[in-house]
This record gives sequence, C-alpha cells and structure tokens, in this order.
Amino acid sequence: MASAYQQPGDAAGTFLGHPKGLFVLFFAEMWERFSYYGMRALLIFYLTKHWLFSDSESGIIYGAYTALVYITPVVGGYLADKYLGQRKAVLFGAVLLTLGHFFMAFEGDAGVGHVDNPVISIFWMALALIIVGSGFLKANISVIVGQLYPRTDVRRDGAYTIFYMGINLGAALGSLLCGYIGETYGWSYGFGLAGIGMLLGLIVFIWGKPLLLGRGEAKDPERLNQPVAGLKLEWWMYIIGIGMVVLCWLAIQFQDLVTYVLGIFGGGLVFYVIFTAVTKLAAEERDRIIAAMFLILTSIIFWALFEQAGSSLNLFTDRHVDRAGVPASTFQSINAIYIILLAPVFATLWTVLGRKGMEPSAPFKFGLGVVQVGLGFLVLVWGAQSVGLENATPVIFIFLIYLLHTTGELCLSPVGLSAMNRLAPAHMASLIMGTWFFASATGNLAAGAIASATGAEGVGEEAGKQVVLDVYSTIGWVAIAVGVGVLVISPLIKKLMHLDTLVDDTVDDDLEGQREIGEPQAAGIHPTTKS
Repeated sequence: MASAYQQPGDAAGTFLGHPKGLFVLFFAEMWERFSYYGMRALLIFYLTKHWLFSDSESGIIYGAYTALVYITPVVGGYLADKYLGQRKAVLFGAVLLTLGHFFMAFEGDAGVGHVDNPVISIFWMALALIIVGSGFLKANISVIVGQLYPRTDVRRDGAYTIFYMGINLGAALGSLLCGYIGETYGWSYGFGLAGIGMLLGLIVFIWGKPLLLGRGEAKDPERLNQPVAGLKLEWWMYIIGIGMVVLCWLAIQFQDLVTYVLGIFGGGLVFYVIFTAVTKLAAEERDRIIAAMFLILTSIIFWALFEQAGSSLNLFTDRHVDRAGVPASTFQSINAIYIILLAPVFATLWTVLGRKGMEPSAPFKFGLGVVQVGLGFLVLVWGAQSVGLENATPVIFIFLIYLLHTTGELCLSPVGLSAMNRLAPAHMASLIMGTWFFASATGNLAAGAIASATGAEGVGEEAGKQVVLDVYSTIGWVAIAVGVGVLVISPLIKKLMHLDTLVDDTVDDDLEGQREIGEPQAAGIHPTTKS
C-alpha cells in the first residue's frame, strides 16, 4: 500500500513536497486573479466617472456583474462534471476571459456618459465574456487541485494554502498595478494590463498540461467525439458557453433579470441538491450535504458585507478618506496583502490547535468569520465619527476594516472550499463547488443592493457620508448577531459532518490511479480559493 506522502499524482516529480501540477494551477490562477482583481479595482470608478452612472445605479450594476460571476460556475461545474472534464472547461473559460479583458480596453469618448456612447455595447459584451469565462474556470480549477490528492492526504491543507497564496498574490499585484495605471494614465491602459495578465495565465495552463497527469479530463472522452446533430458533442458544449455569453450580455444591462434568475435558479438548485441527498445518498453522506448547505447559506451573509470592498467601500475611500494622494483603487490590494501575510499564520495556528485536539470546527470558524466582518464596519463607523463628518476619515481605519475582514475571510473562505471538497461525494464535487459559488452570487447581489442604499445623490458631502455610515452601522450589528447564532449551533452542524468516518474514494486505475484508503483526518481542514 502506498505511503500517504507518495501518491500516483506525484509521478511527474514533486516541488516543495507537492506534485508539480499544483504549481501549474498556482500560476494559471494567479494570473487569472491578477486580471480579475485588476479590473475589479477600477470598475466602480469606471462606472461612475467614465460612464457617468449614479452611485445607486453603479452599485446595482456592480452587484449584478459580480453575482453573475458566481452564478455561472454552477453551469460550468455541471458541464465539466458531466461532459467536458475540468481541464477543458478551464481552458475554454480562460480563452473567454482573455477576450473579455481585452474588450474592456475599448472605452470610447470620455465624458459623454453611457447614453450617448455607442461603445457601451462593447463594455457590456466584455463583462459578459468575463462572467462566463469565470464560470467555466473558477470552480473547475479548484476541483483539479483537489484531484491531485486523495481526500485524506495530509498534504491537502498545505496544497490549498499554497493555491490560496497564489490567488492573493495575483489579486494584490492586479489591484496595485492595474488600479494605479488605470487611474493615473487612463482606463484603457489599466484594463489592457489586466488582459495581458489573463493571457499569461492561459499560456501557463496550456504549457503545463503534461504536469497535470490526466487530472481533470472528461470521464468519457469517446462520448465527447460522438456527433450530435452534425457536430461533435464537445463543440455543443462550447456553443452552450457562447449562448451563456449572449444571455449575460442581456442580463447585465437589465439587472432585474439577475434577481429573477437568482431566485428561480437558486431555489431549483438548492432543491435538487437536497432532493438528491435525501433520496440517493446514504445517511452519513446525506448529513454531510445538509451540513454543507448550512455552511453555504451562512456564507451568503458574509459575502454580502465583505463585497462592499469593490463598490461602496471603494467609493468611500475615494471621497471621504485622507489618502495622501494615493489612488483609491490601489487600496483594493490591502486585503490580498493581508492574506499573503496572515494565511501562513492561520494555517500554522489550525495545525497546532489540531494536534492538541483544540482546533475549532468548520461551523465555529464560520461564526467567527461573520462576527469579524460585522466588527470591521463598526470600527470604520467609529473612526469616521470620532473625527467628525466634516473631516476626512484617517486612513488607518481603512487598514483596520480590511484587517478584520481578512481575518474573517481566513476563518470562512478557506474553510468553506476545503469543506465542500471533503463533504461532497466524488460524483457531486463540481456541483457542490458550484453551489458554494452560487452562495457568493447571492451575497454579491445583496452586496449590490446594500451599495445602492449607500448612494445619496443630490445631498451635500457630509450628509452623503452620514448615509453611508448609517448603512454600515446597521449591517455591522446584524452580522454580529448572526455570527453569534452560528457559534451557538456549531456543535450540531459538526455532528452532521461525520468527520470520524470520512474515508477516501477508491477510483479506477485508468482514470486516476488507485488511491489509498487511509485513516480519517482530524476535523477542521481549512484552505480554499479567494472569491
């Protein structure tokens, strides 16, 4: 029987004790996050300053866009599970993302607004390409990371931490470089740099295919080559993807559609997952799915508050904070920099506590995360009020809110993705991962509504600032109340996870190689991917 440290996925050799394929995924996702967060740092300013949308309109558009980014992984994950395989889905998504980011560089005439600028149609198409590209890439590249290791491999925590660090390195560099260049030299330069980053990610992923050792391939490659209505089934998958681009092009222009799609599609998805768990899974697997759904629903509240960063908090930093001349968009990098610094600390902390039998359960960590995101807003409100509405808020309070939001994220987001990988049966892995991202979609749509509520057109600067602070105070206290509730019931949710009986799946040698059935690992696996 193979050692837990030497698995079939190591056949191409290891680097830092991990399969080399992990680092292909690390660099591909790093550049993808560079492009995404570089564009995200500029988007709310692009909407308000170039296209001249109001704050409320911009908040809704931003929320609809980020919600769609997290809805589409459900479809991308399903098509990858059922037909394409994760690798081809990631490749297709990377191509769409590269096109989308380059289209963002076309801005048309400055200062004429969205009504009289025909290039707005290209802008909507760019957003649609990025939305669908993310849908095919996001959930599936995370799944490939998990496929490099058995579920009880002791290296899994370290693997996801390394992957998470790559994500945040890309996010930090993208926000800093694209944000600074976009605000200083012009929107097209900032967005163009984001496009170059995505192209590099695509190149790395293509180049590193051999190091993935067949992970993420289609379960039935022969079926993909079979003709359907005159075309290979594989091509129909890509046609479906293009059709999704058209739908998202419409939805991003008519944001109310997103709410209806989210309600109908989300309700159907939750029903399908629970129905499958109740009718087709054994008792313990069913309980694990119920526990996963609880974590997924709790995360919605966290993301609704956390995702103010790119919209209302970005505008607050631009208008009401003493920045000493530093472009506001570059402050989007603070969260990612904190992650890089603190992720190893948290990983070490969980490991040390785990060895002593004192590590908090995943549900307890979720409760801590929600409490901290609420505290972050209350700290900012206190800081702004302490110097008076007529004065600029000291920049230290922006660093503090991002610090609390980051420590909250490290308690929830890394825990969440790893929990989805562990709790889901192998045949539902991408579907559950897509459901996790769907919760982020719901949270982002709610974040857009919150951001819209902070808009106060036609009032003075001090009155506008007070409106924002009132909203932040309300959501801060609500989050703390919810977080405390999660802490109280976390022991019950932990029981539903049945971690003491969790074992590896045995898979076909031809697909992934024989995996060792090992001893169940201790509770509390943590790392994940940045939303």
